[in-house]
This record gives sequence, C-alpha cells and structure tokens, in this order.
Amino acid sequence: MTKPSIAVHKFSSCDGCQLAFLNLEHDLLSVLNAVDCRHFAEAGMVDEDARVDVAFVEGSISTPQEMARIKRVRANSAYLVTMGACATSGGIQALRNIYSDGNWAASVYAQPDHISSLASSTPIAEHVRVDFELWGCPVNSFQVLALVNSLRLGVAPYEPRDKLCGECKRQQAVCVLVTRGMPCLGPVTTTGCGALCPRFGRDCYGCYGPGENVNRDSMRNCFAGLGLVDDEITRRFHFIHSHQPVLKG
Repeated sequence: MTKPSIAVHKFSSCDGCQLAFLNLEHDLLSVLNAVDCRHFAEAGMVDEDARVDVAFVEGSISTPQEMARIKRVRANSAYLVTMGACATSGGIQALRNIYSDGNWAASVYAQPDHISSLASSTPIAEHVRVDFELWGCPVNSFQVLALVNSLRLGVAPYEPRDKLCGECKRQQAVCVLVTRGMPCLGPVTTTGCGALCPRFGRDCYGCYGPGENVNRDSMRNCFAGLGLVDDEITRRFHFIHSHQPVLKG
C-alpha cells in the first residue's frame, strides 16, 4: 500500500485507545498525510460505512447493535486491527461474564430495565476475523505509529511477546515482587508499556495481556506465599483480561 485508506471505529470502551492516535501530536500530521482517513469520529471524520483498506477497532461487543455493526465493519475492510484490552479480550466490562445472576446492571444503573446489553462482553475475534491485535489498556501511540508505518511499507507488523520482566531488566527497574513483596504480574504479562508501573514502584496489573507460556499456577503459588488469599489472587488475574482462557480459573 502506498496510501492506505483507514477507519477508526469505537464499540464499548472508554476511548483511551483512540486517544493513542490523537496523542501522536506532531506525528499525527505525518500519519494523516500518509493515509486516507475516511472515518474517525473522535477526530471529526464520520463515514461509518466507508470501505477501507484497514479498520482499527476499539471496544468490545456488548450490545445487539454492536454485534450487527462489527459485521458491517468487517465486510467494509480488507484488514481489521483490534486496539486494546476491550477489543482483544473483552476488557473491564468482561468481568460481568463471570457472574451469571444478571444483577450487575442493577448495581450500576438506577433504571436497569432501559439497558439493552448482551449477557456477556466479548472480544471482536469471537464475532469476525481479526488480522492483527494491538494489546494494552490503553495501547500506546508508538504501537499505532509502528503499525501504520508497517502497513505503508507492506511488511508484517512486529508483535512483541516477551515478558514484562525482561523490560524491567532493560530499564534497570528494581523488581518490586522480589524486593518489596508486591503481587506483580510482570512474569505473566507481555511487555509494551516500558515497565511504567514497576519503574515508579508499583506492581504490574497486567494491562498488556498474558505473555507466552504463562505459568498461572506457579504465579498463584507465589502470590499465596506473599499472603494473598484465593479471592485476592483470582481478582488479580480477573481484572483487565478476565476473558482470556489462560487467566481463567
């Protein structure tokens, strides 16, 4: 592609991953000059049914209307890229999938009868074919820029799968799990954030999703050794990417 046409679509989400585009600031101008952007409501371009080379999708499928709309997006795009935890694994709203009593709406909304939601919040890939996934909660601007440049050059996008612990070593961050006994998810989380939380003395909470060869049982035993009870350990795994099979249980 010399100048691919793109669209950025929003489903159930907080808009944080769309902001990764806007936060490119000066680089955003070069991106917009390099692509033909036909739909991006957050930036003022609205044509939801435009046919494009690449559709970027933020958000999970949480309503019947979204289920129908994602199929139109897929039909109108040659490539579909999901952005962030909601689109790739259901996101925070997928926590409701764990509970079967249906009372979650009543605990959030004053008039739950007016809420038209599906029983579960599911990632895009459970409904249509996805060509590439950008992980993160939210994704960062460098990921978006690298992907757009890869598409322009006609090369396969780079997909980092190494663990956050490796990034901590590269950043010379002190391990908060070993030195401070904090329940850090770095050993089971994919890098991508630059080890932001550990570098500032906070334990990783897994926003970039599970890494390769996740040893969940060993991680649970480690957290139990730190004094966490079963419910606390489960909540650590069932936070942002609770719909991922490797983190269930």
